[in-house]
Amino acid sequence: MLEVHPRGDPGNPLTGVFATRSPHRPNPLGLHRVTVREISGTRLLIGPIEALDGTPVVDVKPVLADA
Repeated sequence: MLEVHPRGDPGNPLTGVFATRSPHRPNPLGLHRVTVREISGTRLLIGPIEALDGTPVVDVKPVLADA
C-alpha cells in the first residue's frame, strides 16, 4: 500500500505514504513525537526519542490537532 487517504478520510485524495503520517510504510520507520530543541545549520537537536544515539531522523512534521 503506497497510497493512502490522509487522516483516514476517504474524502481526501490518495496521497503517497511518504508525504503523509501513515503508519503503512514499506520500511521499518518508527513514529515518535519529539521536541525540536535546537537548530544549527542543517542539523536538528531533538528529544526525547526512543532511538539509539546517532540514529538518523528521516522526516519531521508539525503536530496536527485531532479533528
